[in-house]
Amino acid sequence: MSLMNTLARAEAVAAGRAVPAATVRHRHLAERPLVLVPLTTAGEAGAPLGAMVGTDRDAPVLLVVPQPLDRELRFGFFAGLAAAVLPLMAAYEDDVEVEPATRNREESEVCADAPQIVVPNSAALEYVRLLGRSTRFLRTVEDPDAPHPVPVPVPLLGRWLTHYGERARTPGSALLVAMTELLTRHWATGQSSMEDQHLGALLGWIDPPPGLDGAVAAERAQTDRAPDGLLLSPPAGPATDPLFDNRVLAPAMARYDAARTDGADAAEVAAAEADVRRLVGSQLRPTWDDVWHGLDLLRALPEGARVADRWKRDRWSFTGHRDRLRAGEPPQPKRDGAVAAAQKLAGRETAQARVSAQEALDDPLTMAVRRLAGEAFAGEVTGVEMTYSEGRRPMPRPLLTVRTPDLPQAEPGTKAYRAVPGAKSAQSAEIVSVAPEVRSDGTPYDGGPAAHLVVVRLTGGMGSGRVPKEGSVPEAGARVDFTLFEHDPRGGPGLPEPEQTPWTHGGPPDAGVPPGTPPPADAPDPVTAEDYL
Repeated sequence: MSLMNTLARAEAVAAGRAVPAATVRHRHLAERPLVLVPLTTAGEAGAPLGAMVGTDRDAPVLLVVPQPLDRELRFGFFAGLAAAVLPLMAAYEDDVEVEPATRNREESEVCADAPQIVVPNSAALEYVRLLGRSTRFLRTVEDPDAPHPVPVPVPLLGRWLTHYGERARTPGSALLVAMTELLTRHWATGQSSMEDQHLGALLGWIDPPPGLDGAVAAERAQTDRAPDGLLLSPPAGPATDPLFDNRVLAPAMARYDAARTDGADAAEVAAAEADVRRLVGSQLRPTWDDVWHGLDLLRALPEGARVADRWKRDRWSFTGHRDRLRAGEPPQPKRDGAVAAAQKLAGRETAQARVSAQEALDDPLTMAVRRLAGEAFAGEVTGVEMTYSEGRRPMPRPLLTVRTPDLPQAEPGTKAYRAVPGAKSAQSAEIVSVAPEVRSDGTPYDGGPAAHLVVVRLTGGMGSGRVPKEGSVPEAGARVDFTLFEHDPRGGPGLPEPEQTPWTHGGPPDAGVPPGTPPPADAPDPVTAEDYL
């Protein structure tokens, strides 16, 4: 946690409500996102209890598993979820736009937009990934040898959920987002990060009801109960309230089981199932409304200038998965190979550096955090000295003296970057010296904010002529901002192909093995005397 974030939380406590942590919205929000609020059975991570899903806040689709231990009912839940999710995916697959050819890429098509899935919190996001992993390998009714076949769309649902879950691990991605993470990125509350995972409490700090401050509103959301003892604001999925499980849900499921096993007529079974559906829906609806309330709050913020660039990368990701499905490729593997894992890690590291830089450039509050950490500085140009590089063709290398209240943590020779309006890339520079401001007689100033004089040499972005192009060199009195981090970081060196990977990292099979032979399964641990009582 940065010092600025700590100060913001202290300010929220003093003010009695959350304070802004950003001046712009740093994530893309679709016009009609798919909101998914899952609920799972206590003690059974892979057994879904229900879900509320849809793109219309007034008409959600309620999916309920009246007996989560029943395999057929769970498969019916997956089929219902597939019926709600897959048509939305298909609606975006054929609407494409053409990307012109570049020096490194041929002309290609990318989906003009992509569906966005919003869940309540990070635990629900992990549950979406679990649903994908548990369904993408299931065998369908089209396979006559399948012992427990599932409806045909279920494995396809699992592959899409797996892709969205994996993409959510890329910093800055917005295909699958958790509402608590979106809100805590843009507001700082007076409670802990763990308490921020309760969506009702988080909204209590950000938008408390009239007459209440954030602390009281959050406490009510976490602890207030109805006369029947149930929470008015249940946990924001996928967990359930233990009191609800023991006092209400368990008896309702027992009645449903009894109605099915005692040979009761269809009306009794339907009534018992409807009772379970009503109870599960009562736990999902408050969280459903809270997610849409959070979307309303986020839409009030203007979108950051570089959000569209990150969403375009998400559209490329969606398009790539669509192409893999259409090409008939197998499902995502359970474990990535050495090269694939290294590529994912490198891509996520690059994405983290990119989103950190872009958010700072889009948002003065975020830039203030980097300035406080000595990773950027802003000030007024007090002097410009034109110098030139040495060599057969001297190039302009002007020296700027910048008076700034910041203290950049940089040694002479450190690279610096400046965003120039209208330029495709940042202007490069290097730090020459950093020194405290002093009087003409060499004594330091007394009183007032401390200031530093930073001498910066511009090294790029001025054209190829002897005279810098107009507007590339700031004049004395101009306000400038320099960062010590790159504005568009690039990935590292390329990785070898799988067949060229060393055997120490899961490389090719031994010589003599026919091509296409699957790798041997992991050998079991040897049996020892300790295995027997």
